[in-house]
Amino acid sequence: MRNTTIISAALVAAMAIGGSVLAQGPGPEDGGPGGWHQHHHGGPLAHELHQLNLSDAQKASIKQIVESARPQMRAQMDALHEQRKAFETSVPGTAAYQTATGALAQAEANAASARVTEMASIRTQIYALLTDDQKAQMATLVAQREAKVAQWQAAHPAPPMN
Repeated sequence: MRNTTIISAALVAAMAIGGSVLAQGPGPEDGGPGGWHQHHHGGPLAHELHQLNLSDAQKASIKQIVESARPQMRAQMDALHEQRKAFETSVPGTAAYQTATGALAQAEANAASARVTEMASIRTQIYALLTDDQKAQMATLVAQREAKVAQWQAAHPAPPMN
């Protein structure tokens, strides 16, 4: 469950800084080959968006889209935190523990669903702002990123599960 907490916090943080990163333009870390570090600074597809030569109006619109999603995501994370706190403070083997376990499991499932839905909504709204040329370039950039990921995974296979 701790992994979910870390992932949730990372997604909220990425969404929180996404608009400001896009408004600032590419930083020194954006010159590398992509991957985990760059993909997770600035929200969905931020690395690719930096390469599209977005207009100031597009950057402002993207920032507004990301910032408008922030309060809802924050409220969901706060509710999840309360469920997690109730679970962690209850005594194992008691009825309260069983209730807290079920409530946390449901809250985690709801939060995961909400995150995926919200990220899809953000990506859809951002995609709608792009010109046809930018959409084509985005598809190429995403395909290149996926090829790099596949190449890395082939060179670094996961250890076998027991």
